[in-house]
Amino acid sequence: MAGAIIENMSTKKLVIVGVTLLLFQAFSFMVGGLIAPSPTTAISYMATKCVDTTKHREETKWFMPWGPNQCDKIRSFDEAVAKRIEANNIVFAVHIPMQNNEMSSWFQFMLVILQFDIAFKMYNQIEDGALVTIDVGLAYRDDPFSEWTEMAHSFEQRKLNCNFTTAKTLENEGRYYECDLLPFMEVGSVAHKYYLLNIRLPVNERKKVNVGIGEIKDIRLVSIHQNGGFTKVWFAMKTFLTPSILIIMIWYWRRITLMSRPPVLLEKVILALGISMTFINIPVEWFSIGFNWTWMLLFGDIRQGIFYSMLLSFWIIFCGEHLMDQTERNRLSVYWKQVGPIVFGSFCLFIFDMCERGVQLTNPFYSIWASDVGTELAMAFIIVAGICACLYFLFLCFMVFQVFRNISGKRTSLPAMSKVRRLHYEGLIFRFKFLMLVTLTCAAMTVIFFIISQVNEGHWHWGEHTVQVNSAFFTGIYGMWNLYVFAIMFLYAPSHKRYGDEQSSGDPGANSGEDIQLTTTVTHVDGPTEIYKMTGKEAQE
Repeated sequence: MAGAIIENMSTKKLVIVGVTLLLFQAFSFMVGGLIAPSPTTAISYMATKCVDTTKHREETKWFMPWGPNQCDKIRSFDEAVAKRIEANNIVFAVHIPMQNNEMSSWFQFMLVILQFDIAFKMYNQIEDGALVTIDVGLAYRDDPFSEWTEMAHSFEQRKLNCNFTTAKTLENEGRYYECDLLPFMEVGSVAHKYYLLNIRLPVNERKKVNVGIGEIKDIRLVSIHQNGGFTKVWFAMKTFLTPSILIIMIWYWRRITLMSRPPVLLEKVILALGISMTFINIPVEWFSIGFNWTWMLLFGDIRQGIFYSMLLSFWIIFCGEHLMDQTERNRLSVYWKQVGPIVFGSFCLFIFDMCERGVQLTNPFYSIWASDVGTELAMAFIIVAGICACLYFLFLCFMVFQVFRNISGKRTSLPAMSKVRRLHYEGLIFRFKFLMLVTLTCAAMTVIFFIISQVNEGHWHWGEHTVQVNSAFFTGIYGMWNLYVFAIMFLYAPSHKRYGDEQSSGDPGANSGEDIQLTTTVTHVDGPTEIYKMTGKEAQE
């Protein structure tokens, strides 16, 4: 009787395959740790205070902080008061990147964080719940001498969350508040070499616009982008892994279709896992180097969400198929209680992503973190997602425990067998248990990666809480997913070896009766492996 490669391959060859995969896993960590730089770089900017001297505001006029066409500048607001310059005529200008540098498409995205330097004044304190209204424009150009082209313009509001740590007395006037970082802008591609931000803080006392926000002295920005070196390593990994998974997937399904029986649910789910891995592997990001595709961040999130749902669903079905009765297994509808919440959670992730990055496709200054309600929802979502991921892992551990207990119950038939066949089935059980432990390890690392990714994405919005993720963690987890999917498709592909034929020549008459003694369903249940057939609970005499 032919089975899967995991049970028919010799122990020596199986060890060689395992060691090879382990070396590739170590290499994927080393690529990130030794070759790739840190995933992102943060650069701080101090906005230059420019003076708009025109009587009537020109929407097409852009103020440069330096260079041949630099603006008329002032050093402080005290100078503006002395020169009778109104607040509405002051423009905060920031050029990204710094002078004599240029941006690159390899940076992939640009996230900008805003921070106000606000001095304490007895007569001009920050009111509770103060909102800053910002008139901001973003422009770009690709050489230092061409005209600026507007990319986006918006009126935004950000709530100030500032603390004054000392006593509010006259002696402490001039000291600065401690203000939280504010989300400001996110661009999904860096297709141009130079960017220019012009920020105004319009004042209208009658409409209470920018009143009660304290005495703003300066505006600081922090620009965060993906490192070009990390991007090249990431793209190289995707380019190498895509054909590897695609080839093994085609080979696996070809072997399945050559069998006389139709594929069972477990084999179909393994194929679906391979397809989702291929989908996330395809290096479409190469096109972002030559095209201004601002939707690449959103598309990447959607691909990762599909893979997450498929991987989590696969683990549930993988364990469940080794627990179900013969009348229940091989039916996807049986798993609706477990797979349903995974699909619903993935849909919620998609809606959450669309609420921010979907809107940012048209307005890069929009942020769900900008309002109290949005911040609370986003924080609650991240916390709930983390809790659900942990609960999922605990439930998976429980299912694996049940599978192990189910297999242990079947081992009671082993002593009645001949020594050769008993050792054979004990070897099968050991291999399967080892694979289940590898699955649990992969699941644990995936849950940790998911939680850290969610925290890392929001840490700039939380102020003091920061999580740093090393490049080795990204490349290692990504390599782990590919190696796990590769191993599952390879080990569960039908084998050309026939164990029963080989044993019958060396141990005549020692197989058919013992097969039935071990599990009375082996002779009439179709499945990919002996363990799959063993674990069916329904015994037919």
